[in-house]
Amino acid sequence: MTRKIYNTFRAAMLALAVTFAVPSCLEKVPQDAIHINEAMKTFNDAEQTVIGIYSTFKSGALYSGSLTLGPDIQSDLVYAVEGNSNQFGNIWQWDILPTTPEIESVYAALYTVIGQCNFYLDRVEALRETITNDEELKLLDTYTGEVYCARALAYSELIKCYCDAYDAETAKNPDTGVVLRSSYDAVEVARRSTLQQSYEFVLADLAEAERLMDPKDDRADFPVFSNAAAHALHARVALFMKDWETAVAESEKLIGHEDHLFALADINRNPDALMRLWHLDSSQEIIWKVGFTLTSYGAPLGQVFLNHNVDMVNYYPDYVPAQWIISEFGPDDGRSIAYFQEEQTGYPHHLTWPLLMKYNGNVNFINQKIFHVSMPKPLRLAEQYLIQAEALCELGNFTKASDVLNGLLASRFATPVKVGLTADNWKEVISEERAKELYMEGFRLNDLKRWGKGFKRIYQTSSQKEGSSLVKKADDYLFVWPIPKHEIEAPGSQVKQNPSVRKQMK
Repeated sequence: MTRKIYNTFRAAMLALAVTFAVPSCLEKVPQDAIHINEAMKTFNDAEQTVIGIYSTFKSGALYSGSLTLGPDIQSDLVYAVEGNSNQFGNIWQWDILPTTPEIESVYAALYTVIGQCNFYLDRVEALRETITNDEELKLLDTYTGEVYCARALAYSELIKCYCDAYDAETAKNPDTGVVLRSSYDAVEVARRSTLQQSYEFVLADLAEAERLMDPKDDRADFPVFSNAAAHALHARVALFMKDWETAVAESEKLIGHEDHLFALADINRNPDALMRLWHLDSSQEIIWKVGFTLTSYGAPLGQVFLNHNVDMVNYYPDYVPAQWIISEFGPDDGRSIAYFQEEQTGYPHHLTWPLLMKYNGNVNFINQKIFHVSMPKPLRLAEQYLIQAEALCELGNFTKASDVLNGLLASRFATPVKVGLTADNWKEVISEERAKELYMEGFRLNDLKRWGKGFKRIYQTSSQKEGSSLVKKADDYLFVWPIPKHEIEAPGSQVKQNPSVRKQMK
C-alpha cells in the first residue's frame, strides 16, 4: 500500500469515535466487552481494536486533562486565583492522598491503554495466520508497531508519575517500579517490578515499535504513532534514565531527519507559526498528537486557565501564570505572544493578569461553540532539541549543546538570541528553557524531581492564600504520586505503596 493511501486510510479510521472501556485499573474484562474468545477474529477487528486505543488517549484523565495539567499545577508554574472553582485544588496545595481523584484517574486510564494493547498483542499472531492478503499483513505489522508504541508511552507515564527518579544504584530495588502487565488473558499477580525492569520493558516495546513501523510512513502533524514517534519517546526515556549518549542519538533522528519531515514552528519563516501550532493544532513540529474531531474530542484543556464560557463576557481563571515564568520569556520571545494575553478577570477583585491563551482552544472548535478544546501534542520536535541540549551538557559538550539550544531559540525569537552554555550555567539555563518551552505540558514536576530541585511560591496579587506561599524541598515525598489506595487493597494484590508515602501515613 502506498504511503499516500496508507495515510488517507489511517486518517479516515481515526475520524471514527470508537471506545473500548475498561472500568478499573487492572481489571481485565469489562462487563460489556466482547467475550475474549470471540474478539479480534478478523483484520477489521484488529483495526477497530487499534482505533479503540487511540480513542482512550482522548480521556480527560490523560493528555487533555489530569496527566498534562496535574504535574504542572502541582509545581511552581501557576497560582490559584482567589475565588477559583477548586479544580485541581488538592493537587495545587499538595494535599495529595492515595484516594485523590486525579491520582486515581490517571493511573486507571493508563492501565486501560495497557489493557487494550495487551488484548491486541495476545491475539495478533493467531490472526496473522489466517490472513493471506500481503497488504493486510503489512498493515498488521504497522498496527502492531503502533500498539507497542502506545503501551511504551503508557508505561513511561506511569513511571514518570508514580516512581522515584531513576538512580542506577537503587533502580534494582524491589517494588520501585510499576506493575507490569504483558498479557490481557494470563492470570498475573499484581506486584510491582523494579524500576530497572520497568524501564527495560518500555525499551523492549520501543524496540519492537521501531522494528515494525516503516520510517517511510513517518509524517509530521499526524495523530498516529510512527517510527519517528517511537524514537522521540526513546530519546525522552533515555534522558530520564541518564543514558546521555542514547538520548543524543535518538533525538538526532528527529532533529536531523533524513527526509526533513519535521521542522520547528519558526516565527521568522511564518509570523503565525506558533499561533497555528497552538490555535489550529497544526505544525510540522508535531511528531504525534491526540487527534480530535468535531464529534469526538477530549476534555477542555484550557478551561481552568480561562473559564470564558461561564458568561461569554469575562474570564474566570482558576489558575494564572506565575510572575517568575512570565518574566523569563521577555518581550521579544514569540512564545510570550502565543502563550499569554493580559486580560481583566470577571472576579470581584478584578485581577488583571497575563492569562494562559496557549490552550484557549482550536479555532475550528470555537466556531462550533466548543470552547477551550485543544489537541494535545505529547511528542513534538522542540522537546527533542531540549533533550539533546541537556544530554550534551551532561556529556560535557557545551559547544554543541549551545548550538542545539540556539537552534530552538532562533525559531522563537524574531531578533537573534544567542545562549552560551557552560559547566557553571547550563543547569539553570536548561531548566528555564524547559519551563518556558514546555509550559503547562506536564513536564515540570518530573523535571524538578529528576534534577533534585525544590521550589518556593511567593504570594502574588489576588492569589488564594492557601498554597500561595508553599515551600517544597527536593526530598518531599509527594514529588512522587502515591499508588491509588484501591490498587493496594484489591483482593489478592501484592502492590506495595511507595516507601515515602507509607512513612508519612504512619
